[in-house]
Amino acid sequence: MTMKRNIARYFSAAAMTVAVLAFTACNEKKFKVTGNISDAKDSTLYFENISLDGPVVKDSVKLGGDGGFSFSENATEAPEFYRLRIANQIINLSIDSTETVTVKASYPTMATGYDVEGSNNCKVIKELALKQIDLQNRAIAIQQNAGLGMKAAADSIYKIVEAYKTDIKLNYIYKQPMQAYAYFALFQTLGNGLIFNPRENKEDIKAFAAVATSWDTYYPHALRGQNLHNIAIEGMKNVRIIQSKRNAQIEMSKVSADGIINIALEDNKGRTRQLTDLKEKVVMLDFHAFATKESTRRIMKLRELYNKYHARGFEIYQVAVDPDEHFWKQQTAALPWISVRDPKGIESELMLRYNVQNIPTFFIIDKNNSLHRRDVQIEDLDAEIKSLL
Repeated sequence: MTMKRNIARYFSAAAMTVAVLAFTACNEKKFKVTGNISDAKDSTLYFENISLDGPVVKDSVKLGGDGGFSFSENATEAPEFYRLRIANQIINLSIDSTETVTVKASYPTMATGYDVEGSNNCKVIKELALKQIDLQNRAIAIQQNAGLGMKAAADSIYKIVEAYKTDIKLNYIYKQPMQAYAYFALFQTLGNGLIFNPRENKEDIKAFAAVATSWDTYYPHALRGQNLHNIAIEGMKNVRIIQSKRNAQIEMSKVSADGIINIALEDNKGRTRQLTDLKEKVVMLDFHAFATKESTRRIMKLRELYNKYHARGFEIYQVAVDPDEHFWKQQTAALPWISVRDPKGIESELMLRYNVQNIPTFFIIDKNNSLHRRDVQIEDLDAEIKSLL
C-alpha cells in the first residue's frame, strides 16, 4: 500500500507541475518581429538584443527567395532594444511589451531603405538613424575637402555636430524623455565616438539625466534607467573635477589662437605631455591602437619616417586608445617619440573633436601649431613633411 501511495503522489505532483508549466506558458507575454527582406536569398538574418554589455544573438534564419522571417521573444517590463542584421547592414528596433513589429526592406540597402509598422518608437528610431547617417556623410565630406585648412575643417565639423545635438535634444530627447527613442538618441555615434558626451559635457549630461529621471517614473526598476543615472552622476563628478582644475590648464582662447585642439595626456613614463608644447616642430598627431593586426608593420613605417626627419624638427605625438594600460606600456617602451594613452579609448571626446572615424588616423601639424592636413588629404607624406620643415 505504501508503494502505491508514493506512486500515486508522484504522478499527482507531476501532473500539477505540468499544469503549472502549461499555465505559465499560456500567460507568458510575447512580442513578434516579422516581415521580409528581398534580394537576400541564402543570407543569414540575425535577430540581436542590444544589451548593456553589447549585442547578443537571440535567433537567426537563413532567408528564402521571398525573404520572409518571423522572430518571437518574451516581452520585458521596460522598453528593450534589438536589431536585425545581415553582415554590416543593420536595422535598429525598440520593443515595448507585446507589440508586433513588421519590417520590409531590400538588401543591401536595408539599413536606410526599410519600412517599419506597428511601433511609433521604431519609426522615430529610423528618423534618428537617417539623421545620424546624414551627419556622418557631411562630416566626411568636410574632412576630405582639400580646399579647407585643418582648422577650418575642424571648426566646420564642430559646428554641424553642435547643431545636430541641439536638434536632437529639443525635438527628441527633451520632448519625450520617457520614450525608447529618446534613450536611443543618447547613444548615437559619429565615427568611433559618442555624439553626446556624458563624461565631461555639462549640457550633454543634462540630457542623460532628463531621460534617467523620466525612466525612473515610468520604468522604476529598469536596469537601463539605473545605468543612465550612474552615467549622469559620474559625468557630474567629472565636470566638477575639470572646473576645479581649470585655472591650471591652458585657456581655450589660447588653444583657438594657436589653431589646434590641445591634448594633455600622460606618456608611458608618467609625464603629462601637451601637444601645444611642440610649437616650432612639424608634428604628426597619430591615433593608434597597438592591439590591431597591422600595428607592428605600421610602427616600423613610422620609425623610418621618424629616423629620416626627426633631426630636422619632426616629431610624432602618438595617442593610443588601447584599453589595457600594461600592454600599451610594453608596446611603447622602446619607441623614441612621444607616446601617450587616452584611458577613455574610442569613447574619448578627442575622437569626436578630431572626427576620428577609423583607427589608425593621423594629422600633420605645422610649426605654428596649426592643423595642416589629415591623412585622407595627403598623397605624398614625405613631400608634405619636407614642405613644412
